Amino acid sequence: MAKKERTRIVNLYITPNAFTSIFKRLRGDRSDYDFSGLTDLRQLLSNEKAKILNIIKNQSPESIYHLAKILGRDFKAVSQDIKLLERFGFIELKHETKGKRKKLKPVVVIDNLQINISFQ
Repeated sequence: MAKKERTRIVNLYITPNAFTSIFKRLRGDRSDYDFSGLTDLRQLLSNEKAKILNIIKNQSPESIYHLAKILGRDFKAVSQDIKLLERFGFIELKHETKGKRKKLKPVVVIDNLQINISFQ
């Protein structure tokens, strides 16, 4: 059976008086997120977050700490980026136990990101 692709859709509606956008979770899900402007969207889709997603997808780090070491970044900063990516459904944190240690393994849960811009 073929794997179902998971797509995240961002719809931006630009009107003469205001800029609004709606961020839809997985296709078919009705949960929406509002951005106050392009700055917020840029923050979510920054180069650092793209690097995080790429490393999670290709190197499969075993924990957020391991991811921070791969990136050469501070654990707290990476943890904050991970929480944002998780909040918007780009990744999930899987709880794993190794002996008595518990850790959170980040896993990318989307295959595609689609951005639609509508000028009204």
